[in-house]
Amino acid sequence: MPAPHLQWPEATNLSPSVDVNKQSVEVPGSKRPGQTAHYRSALHPLLTPETKETVHNFHEIFENGLALAGPNATLLGERKLVSKNPPVWGNTIEWMTWATVDARRRALGSGIYKLFQDGTVGGGALKTVGIWSRNTANWQITDLALHLFHLTNVALYDTLGRDAVEYIINHAETSIIFASTKNIATLLKLSPQTPCVKVIVAMEELEADTKAVLTSWGETRNIKVMEFSELEAFGKANPSEPLPPSADAIATICYTSGTTGAPKGVLLTQGNMSIGAHTMLYGTDFRGKEIVNLSYLPLAHIFERIVELGGFAVGGKIVYGTGDPLKLIEDIQIIKPTFLPTVPRILNKLASAILAAGNAGGFKTTLFNKAVQTKLANYHATGTSKHTFWDALVFKKIQALLGGRVQVVGLGSAPMNSNTLNFLRIAFGCDFKEGYGSTENCGVGCQAIASDNTSAGTVGPPGICLEIKLVDVPSLGYTSEDKPNPRGEICTRGASVFKGYYKDEDNTKASLDDEGWFHTGDVGEIDSKGRFKIIDRVKNVIKLSQGEFVAVEKIESLYSASPVVQQLYVHGDSLQSFLVAVLIPDPVQLAPIASTVLGKTIAPESTDELAEACKNAEVAKILLEKLDKEAVKNGLKGFEKIKYLHVSLDPFTVDEGTMTPTLKMRRKDAYLKFKKEIEALYTLDPQNKFAL
Repeated sequence: MPAPHLQWPEATNLSPSVDVNKQSVEVPGSKRPGQTAHYRSALHPLLTPETKETVHNFHEIFENGLALAGPNATLLGERKLVSKNPPVWGNTIEWMTWATVDARRRALGSGIYKLFQDGTVGGGALKTVGIWSRNTANWQITDLALHLFHLTNVALYDTLGRDAVEYIINHAETSIIFASTKNIATLLKLSPQTPCVKVIVAMEELEADTKAVLTSWGETRNIKVMEFSELEAFGKANPSEPLPPSADAIATICYTSGTTGAPKGVLLTQGNMSIGAHTMLYGTDFRGKEIVNLSYLPLAHIFERIVELGGFAVGGKIVYGTGDPLKLIEDIQIIKPTFLPTVPRILNKLASAILAAGNAGGFKTTLFNKAVQTKLANYHATGTSKHTFWDALVFKKIQALLGGRVQVVGLGSAPMNSNTLNFLRIAFGCDFKEGYGSTENCGVGCQAIASDNTSAGTVGPPGICLEIKLVDVPSLGYTSEDKPNPRGEICTRGASVFKGYYKDEDNTKASLDDEGWFHTGDVGEIDSKGRFKIIDRVKNVIKLSQGEFVAVEKIESLYSASPVVQQLYVHGDSLQSFLVAVLIPDPVQLAPIASTVLGKTIAPESTDELAEACKNAEVAKILLEKLDKEAVKNGLKGFEKIKYLHVSLDPFTVDEGTMTPTLKMRRKDAYLKFKKEIEALYTLDPQNKFAL
């Protein structure tokens, strides 16, 4: 067995002598008018395909992990499903070894490749294979199988609606789709609009009667419905030798979630994603530690894809839970991960629950507050998130919420309030690695250093495979000459940057320039320590009636630091002079406000009573006052502040189409949902001559 490419400490471990006061370096001679110099990480030489100690394709990633772990070590695990109707999950994990996964990916890959070779499927410009399912071990085995034969994964979010599924299937010309049982019926119903689909493979074992119905239905649509095990056995009986490893093979068309317009298909190669995985790993010492990752963020999203590739590369274990968001904490406590990728919306809920419990009153609250103050002071002074006494007395139960073994939390997807982040660091006593990226750069644009105890609010230096520059945005007043920190649109260039948008030359040219720079649309600034901070978006800027430009997403982000916010939609109208908003409050924060105003005790679980309280003008006034504190704290100008507020417990969701599968706001749909209420807010202002 060959020696692994990724070895420690050179490949993934930061030197203890890292200077946190100089995290980026300028490339000499790269400064131009209207933009900053090119910045690279000061922590490691620029990682390129020519770097010897890296991985260049998925074959090397898998072989690297296999060499480190050994063929008999466990690799993929799943919580055992005890019964299907209704779903009942056991507390044990069913495991597969590296050798088992290797054999299964080869068999399945041979089966899929044979279908393409004999013309059963195919016909598109690329040999694309769809996956439309929640995260499972079979999802990952399918992906591993595809890359042995240079087949292209088209991953569909399990929460996608029919229109988006239809568009992506036809755009990618996907002729074979692996789907969860619940999605097979939808695919068969869609088949008149998706004539390219020829084979559907059930990700789970089908009940005999279900299989008979779906098979017969498929025959009427000229579609073959197969079981996963059936295709795997077919490949085992018709083995093919995998194609030579390639960094240039298109690994995936990763469709962006589409906040406006149709989704764009991001073309990523095996080389892009492999170096992206190496970059994400950098800065964590895995030597002598068990690596267990709970897979629950959607595998259709680049963040989870790169995280799991990194897990393979270092010989780690990946475990798939129930896929039920309501059982996430239960999954965590049974699986006991050591590495946990997550997003701010989940951490904010945890923080809110912990603080509510800690401040319930009495001696326990006094003890809790003393523990928090002591640990925060120690963290700011020394950078350590652990404390022998207070961890044992107060935080042990809190840390058990995450299974008690988490060493690193990987945080991405959206900005997070720095105070909340530091609180969670000391509460859970582990490293938090906050990062920034996009699908187009494999999610590894920047990554904060865990040992930097002042990093909260920033996303750290550039990923070690990228260069970053900031380009002036005159319309928003951001320039590379701004003081004290240069500001501008973030542009990235390097080995993890995508090859273009599939069948979309116009958007490719608009986003990817002739020098290879990807123009992200995000506005950032770089501080004196060489760390980047995301401060705005180039788009989603509106002009109010008196000529002021307002970046509504930036304002939403600043206001959302308030604990009362669960979701917030800020609305501006070019015929109006002020902003209004729709607030979906956090029930834990809303309950005591409602109790005070209405003069009776209302619990956070009392949904009906809280919904009624949301209609109370005094409750809305208090909530707006709490939001105003964030506006003052962040120095918002008068026209940037929310003037009137509509409060509701009816959240924005993926299912109704007001959120994307990655939980970004679909602004037009969010507005239409509350159009009546938003228009009513403008009638509240006696000076509003445009009142509706």
